[in-house]
Amino acid sequence: MAPGLPSTTSLARLCRKLNRLKPLEGSSMETSLQRCLSTLDLTLLGVGGMVGSGLYVLTGTVAKQMAGPAVLVSFGMAAVASLLAALCYAEFGARVPRTGSAYLFTYVSMGELWAFLIGWNVLLEYLIGGAAVARAWSGYLDSMFSHRIRNFTEAHVGVWQVPFLAHYPDFLATGIILLASALVSCGARISSWLNHALSAISLVIILFIIIMGFVLAQPHNWSPEEGGFAPFGFSGILAGTATCFFAFVGFDVIAASCEEARNPKRAVPIAIAISLGLVASAYILVSTVLTLMVPWHSLDPDSALADAFYRRGYSWAGFIVAAGSICAMNTVLLLNLFSGPRIIYAMAIDGLFFQAFAHVHPRTQVPIVGILVFGVLMAFMALLLDLEALVQFLSIGTLLAYTFVATSIIVLRFQKPPPSSSPGLASPGPVAKEYNSFQDHIQLVGTEQALVPEPGQLRPALRPYLGFLGGCNPGATVASALSVMVASAITLGCVLVFGDSALHLPKWGYILLLLLSTAVFVLSLLVLGAHQQQRRQDTFQMPLVPLTPALSILLNICLMLKLNYLTWLRFFIWLLIGLCHPCRTRGVFRLWHLAQQGEPARASAASRRTLRGVPQRQPGGDGAGRAAPQPGTGPGAQLYGAAHQSMRTAGGGLPTLPYLLRRLEGLGPPSVWGSSCL
Repeated sequence: MAPGLPSTTSLARLCRKLNRLKPLEGSSMETSLQRCLSTLDLTLLGVGGMVGSGLYVLTGTVAKQMAGPAVLVSFGMAAVASLLAALCYAEFGARVPRTGSAYLFTYVSMGELWAFLIGWNVLLEYLIGGAAVARAWSGYLDSMFSHRIRNFTEAHVGVWQVPFLAHYPDFLATGIILLASALVSCGARISSWLNHALSAISLVIILFIIIMGFVLAQPHNWSPEEGGFAPFGFSGILAGTATCFFAFVGFDVIAASCEEARNPKRAVPIAIAISLGLVASAYILVSTVLTLMVPWHSLDPDSALADAFYRRGYSWAGFIVAAGSICAMNTVLLLNLFSGPRIIYAMAIDGLFFQAFAHVHPRTQVPIVGILVFGVLMAFMALLLDLEALVQFLSIGTLLAYTFVATSIIVLRFQKPPPSSSPGLASPGPVAKEYNSFQDHIQLVGTEQALVPEPGQLRPALRPYLGFLGGCNPGATVASALSVMVASAITLGCVLVFGDSALHLPKWGYILLLLLSTAVFVLSLLVLGAHQQQRRQDTFQMPLVPLTPALSILLNICLMLKLNYLTWLRFFIWLLIGLCHPCRTRGVFRLWHLAQQGEPARASAASRRTLRGVPQRQPGGDGAGRAAPQPGTGPGAQLYGAAHQSMRTAGGGLPTLPYLLRRLEGLGPPSVWGSSCL
């Protein structure tokens, strides 16, 4: 091999380190955050995250431009599609009750590099989403005062005509973000109480809209004289469904808050189910009364609900609707500031972000540095930047996170469980029967081996018919089937979204490609279903795996393919920025040097075990007799509770990627790296 070129072995070692999994050892209920949120708290967090400006703006836009009165069908179909992703989050939130949401779920099942990419995109999603909601809140309030605030700002500051900058600085949006950041930094309990008040007001106003709307309903507005129930046909309903899908984005705040829940195994699935059901009912009923109050073709897309009451002669009701929209947007802004810093906190704990963001305030028990920095950045974006061009970025970040979480569910179901997995403190399992004699132990082991095959292996009932699949290594067939399923989902999505004209295929070629991709997708699902899955009685598990997450993956891919190329270009630029930021880059260079030097056999074996999802401790307990420092105990690092030691990435004697990435300074010459780390 030419000098200076990397060897195949070095590349393999580097890829293995970059894809190392995060095992959860010990009790997953221990945390340095405060577990103070009940099921009701989590439910209202989910309701507040989903009922935002979409209820007051999106219903009118979809009804007038896409679906007509059939917008209620679009919301119903979008709710079912969102339920597929919500079930994935519910299972992970109950099984892995740690903060981090999609980032952590990807880390424990698919690897460190993919987790970082998901976390990096989710951060931008929260930043842009919060700033956009603050700008919308400011514009809505300004319109109630005849745009006096905007006119005053333009008269004294001027109008900007600079690319990527707003037309004028929005000081009102900046102020509300900084105020919300200060409230969130006071603790999870204060944030929860504030969300309770705003969500309660919003729900009462929604109930008022529904009751008042049915009183003022005119069934003639759905008649053929007004265009009928579905004037744009089924294609319009589908287009409306794709748009309405994003109205349900926000339930992931429940998963992001599960580390602060008292009993996450029970509360997280219940809260996600109830909040999604309440929000879906609210969207369907509000869209129904809206199109019954006034003809769908005369709706004002910007403020449909308030305008509908104005046109029916109830101007006072329009002010109530405006107050409800402001409360709803405040809850969304509050929850963006609540969830985003906790993603940063989880990444900083793992060494994938700057260590300062892992600091938890000793009194309020919140990641105070992350909240303040996140709030300042969001306020800066709302003050100066033109957010209209960046709003579409929200879609690709959300859909990518949903796709990885659904894929992670399939991966986790077919992995072997950790050998020493203990249930959480809040949900103790049933008392096991004692086996005292040697004969009892022999009978117990024999029964388990005979009746409970390991996850990832072929089901015993299908071995006589599918014996050729059982000849591979455990898990190899599942990994291959999952890869084929994702590839066929991408192909099928391209066929469905672009059609024969965009793909430049003849009619027979298009039909053949459609049938082949569908057949491969279904066949891969059948192969996955023929293998044994993990069955747990102590936590929630979503039904119909792998069918349910596979449908979620296909839906998310189709929606991502409908985005324009500029959104994809911005997405890849943001990924490059994330991969090149100092904390990540220096750690990768250091890992590359370690990969070229080689690694001890003990560390290599531990890494292979970790990659298979079966982390095992090495002799010596939690570091006894090890010369290598562990994550969070190196120079300049701090320990943030016993939970962070229990969640660190295992790697035997070799220090893990989080530890290497934490050390931003003092790397020293290459000759020092081996002696200080190995």
